[in-house]
Amino acid sequence: MNSWSETVALPRPLRDIRLAGPAAPPSSEDLRQAELAAQYQRGLADGEKALTEKLIQQRAELHELAQGLLESLRQAVPQVIRDTENTMVSLALAVSQKLVAGLPISSEMVEAAVRDALAQVEGAARFTVRLNRADLELLQKAGSPLLTPAAGQQFRFLASPDVTRGGCLVETNFGTVDGRRETKFDLLKRNLQT
Repeated sequence: MNSWSETVALPRPLRDIRLAGPAAPPSSEDLRQAELAAQYQRGLADGEKALTEKLIQQRAELHELAQGLLESLRQAVPQVIRDTENTMVSLALAVSQKLVAGLPISSEMVEAAVRDALAQVEGAARFTVRLNRADLELLQKAGSPLLTPAAGQQFRFLASPDVTRGGCLVETNFGTVDGRRETKFDLLKRNLQT
């Protein structure tokens, strides 16, 4: 065997170098360290597994929650549309009622209300038209032709505190036609909101 005569230069000093030979039995400290390292690895693997399962479960719950929220929104949108339509109808009716209520009452307006109510009792020979006192006086001052009975008709016009300005009640033997403005608005409101 040749002997080695050159010096070997290492970039760093060697540490924990042992001579090769029969391995010494591990010490109890080495065994304990090895056992701790194995337990650490098992704990780390168990923790990663538990965390992965928890993340999968949370992802599924989040997906279910998102689906529920989406379905709630799908159901809520038509309801919001219906509510908005009803609100718009109510608003339009309220505005129109205020506009009509603010209009000055004329004899033409009262005559139109009476004609509209009388059209519903056409054929009745006897009837009574109830008007607001101010509206009746307005028709009398204007010399309205409605106050003159047609051939074969018997009717009378009476002032009534139950009738608001611009409306009328027509009473016949068969019933009453309510031509008051508030009644017409209520009927219009019911028809539009259904």
